[in-house]
Amino acid sequence: TMSSKKMVNSVEGCADDALAGLVASNPDLQLLQGHRVALRSDLDTLKGRVALLSGGGSGHEPAHAGFIGKGMLTGVIAGSVFASPPVGSILAAIRAVAQAGTVGTLLIVKNYTGDRLNFGLAMEQAKAEGISVEMVIVEDDSAFTVLKKAGRRGLCGTVLIHKVAGALAEEGMGLEEITKRVSVIAKTMGTLGVSLSSCSVPGATHTFELAADEIELGLGIHGEAGVRRIKIAPVDQIVTLMLDHMTNTSNIFHVPVRSGSSVVLIVNNLGGLSFLELGIIADAAIRLLEGRGVKVARALVGTFMSALEMPGVSLTLMLVDEPVLKLIDAETTAKAWPHMAKVSVTGRKRIRAAPTEPPEAPEATAAGGVTSKQMALVLDRICTTLIGLEEHLNALDRAAGDGDCGSTHSRAAKAIQGWLKEGPSLTSPAQVLSRLSVLLLERMGGSSGALYGLFLTAAAQPLKAKTDLPTWSAAMDAGLESMQKYGKAAPGDRTMLDSLWAAAQEFQAWKSPGASLLPVLTKAVKSAEAAAEATKNMEAGAGRASYISSAQLDQPDPGAVAAAAIFRAILEVLQTQ
Repeated sequence: TMSSKKMVNSVEGCADDALAGLVASNPDLQLLQGHRVALRSDLDTLKGRVALLSGGGSGHEPAHAGFIGKGMLTGVIAGSVFASPPVGSILAAIRAVAQAGTVGTLLIVKNYTGDRLNFGLAMEQAKAEGISVEMVIVEDDSAFTVLKKAGRRGLCGTVLIHKVAGALAEEGMGLEEITKRVSVIAKTMGTLGVSLSSCSVPGATHTFELAADEIELGLGIHGEAGVRRIKIAPVDQIVTLMLDHMTNTSNIFHVPVRSGSSVVLIVNNLGGLSFLELGIIADAAIRLLEGRGVKVARALVGTFMSALEMPGVSLTLMLVDEPVLKLIDAETTAKAWPHMAKVSVTGRKRIRAAPTEPPEAPEATAAGGVTSKQMALVLDRICTTLIGLEEHLNALDRAAGDGDCGSTHSRAAKAIQGWLKEGPSLTSPAQVLSRLSVLLLERMGGSSGALYGLFLTAAAQPLKAKTDLPTWSAAMDAGLESMQKYGKAAPGDRTMLDSLWAAAQEFQAWKSPGASLLPVLTKAVKSAEAAAEATKNMEAGAGRASYISSAQLDQPDPGAVAAAAIFRAILEVLQTQ
């Protein structure tokens, strides 16, 4: 199989270029000349303090260089992708921090043979030069349940060790004391990973293959295989399995988490999961831990130690008490450390009460306007009209849209019929229009529901005070203005607005003294029907149909046809009253 695509300049230079990019974009960092080493820019202000160095292969970003900063690491030595950094560079970093006046260096190393050997060799050489250096090896993997000679792998828990050690160094603690404290804390955590597939190193193929319905449990951060393969399942089941494995007392490398324990949780993206999935996993992990009586003190959710683009996640649990939590909460300027509230995740109120509905103000009743009986008849006729037009409107919509315009209008009509059956009060037109807007937003769906909702909400406003003919004309204008503002359509764009606009022009006559209802309404209906018919020859300027070539549009717009039919229904009822 061919190697997968990567955004690199060259396979050989990718680790150098990645570190150069991090330093270029972060004025807090500097590169050490001649080495793949990043250091704090303010190194010379650390005189008399302990320096903290870490490192390992590249490909785990933001680890480890993202964790350089005040309150965390002093510097990082990066190897090439998934390879231990060279002894010469580790030694150069130790010398650089020593020559800046620091009083001792702690090396924080993940438990991999190459890392142990190379950091160990550099440490012995530095000690021979009279520099005081100590090393803490992090082995937080909880995947393997039996003792292996190589021990446990160093995984995402390492980031918590950077944080704790960094906070202690910032307090001014000495090298021996920091080493002692950190070694104890490092034994109180465990990490377990799960992945949907492997990753690929630049220039190489995938590190392992998984069947379409399988996931790998307990894999490392270099694409190495894990302890077993399981069938893909809902996240709750996967997380339950992970927590069981990590806390099972028969697992020699379990984390001693039980009911009443306090933990820091890391939900770590191994590089290729979406943030959507990460949120779902975080929800499951917190909920399931709390279900076991475990108190989640802090939760870090994001990418902290990745394996290139591996689509997987690791969970880290670290037992904490107040003193350790203080170290986790201490300030740091490290770019990759998340900003967290100093509040326990468990035990706080997560839900805010829903807002209350405003009380309904008394509104103008239909004095001299429509009666509630007329209103009921009009609404009923509109509904039967739209239900009867369902197939016709769908057919028109198939030419340009998704063929559901008729179904959408019919669904709205049935919702209104259901509401009318409840025998609502129809005396206030403003209230009726407001109620209809809510009903259409909830039940009609689609952009038509939203547009009618906007139209009716705005049209209801003028009618709160008066319901005479000039006000009905003003209501029409207000509705159209709102529809145009949010729907981005204008007359001539081949939408339902064309029919509504044509009718609104005729309604202007109601604003003149002595105008009467029916003659104006009759003209408005004819104008609306003519406008709907004229949409045949228009190019679509808004909505989904605007992405279709005009040659294919030789039918009138279904939304415009529906709007004209609504006016016709109103006229027919009022003519017979």
